[in-house]
Amino acid sequence: MRKITLWLMSTLSALVLLFSYPTSRNATASSAVAAAAPTTTESSSGTTDSTDSATSQSPTGSATTDDTSSDATTESSTPGSSSTSSSSSDSSSSDAGTQTYAGDAVNTQWGLVQVQITVENGKITKSEVLQVPWSNHKDQEINSYAVPILNQETVDAQNSSIDMVSGATVTSVGYIQSLQSAIDQAHLS
Repeated sequence: MRKITLWLMSTLSALVLLFSYPTSRNATASSAVAAAAPTTTESSSGTTDSTDSATSQSPTGSATTDDTSSDATTESSTPGSSSTSSSSSDSSSSDAGTQTYAGDAVNTQWGLVQVQITVENGKITKSEVLQVPWSNHKDQEINSYAVPILNQETVDAQNSSIDMVSGATVTSVGYIQSLQSAIDQAHLS
């Protein structure tokens, strides 16, 4: 009986280790996607050049490019770097009382997270991600579950004091930081 128990526990441990081992990394998928997506950057002479840039995919599966304007150098953000990319912009939509605010793009351990909110009459009516890690199956699985929950919690709470989604801690932290940036731009409390 003791040998059977020991065999069962070792087999179970081996299976857990086997299924938790990451089988693919972002290197090959990112380079293939990056090579296919041209972006436009403005050089110091004022002319527009078409260059390749890293891309991320939205939860809907459509590719979005990370446009970067610079005078002489272009900085690329890679997962794991400690800087945050600031892409603060606000734009008005068709209604005069409705405005959208894009928060800063927060560089997390797994990639950029950027949130955009729609504000109407001083209330958040919609929250959506502009960028979220989406380069492999695990990112897609986690973020397709977590992002709708975070979006709904934002509209319900009307601030950045929302709960993190279990199993998506890194995305939740980046989401909350970008959300707070968008709320600050909208001058909401």
